[in-house]
Amino acid sequence: MKKILTLFAVVGLIAFTSCEGPEGPPGPPGDNSLSPEAFEIKNVNLGRVADNEYNLKSTFQFEVGGNLYDDETVLIYRLTGVINSNTPVWQLLPRTIYLSDGNELDYDYDFSKIDFIITARGTYNLLSKPEYIQNQTFRVVIIPSNLAKTINTNNFSEVMSAANLKESQIQDIKL
Repeated sequence: MKKILTLFAVVGLIAFTSCEGPEGPPGPPGDNSLSPEAFEIKNVNLGRVADNEYNLKSTFQFEVGGNLYDDETVLIYRLTGVINSNTPVWQLLPRTIYLSDGNELDYDYDFSKIDFIITARGTYNLLSKPEYIQNQTFRVVIIPSNLAKTINTNNFSEVMSAANLKESQIQDIKL
């Protein structure tokens, strides 16, 4: 009798350990899903917060990946001019512009996993020089944080090259 109980116990143990239950929910994506992305916001007017502060608020709910992961970095560049039709000049934010009249203008940004804000603050009423808050073009580049630590993020071309992003991959976003 003891041998039969032992046999049932062993068979039962094997049966229960080899059982498979329903599949659980999917886990977070691995590092392979963290592919760099870039988009451009063309000819936008920043909205008034105060006489000397204007901003642009937006979420990451466009064609780009949705919410950011913890190990991604957002870089924002402002178009400051062009050398020729094929050579735009991009400056990484934050940036301080010293005007010839002694005033200063600061561009800054912050971001979370779901949104970003680009802010322009000056030591003067920004409407007196609207060229700094109207018809602005920005590029937003989302890259893995470990990549951001290894490159010169001030150099837009170097960022695009290191991220293996081509000009044709930059998505135009309408806000």
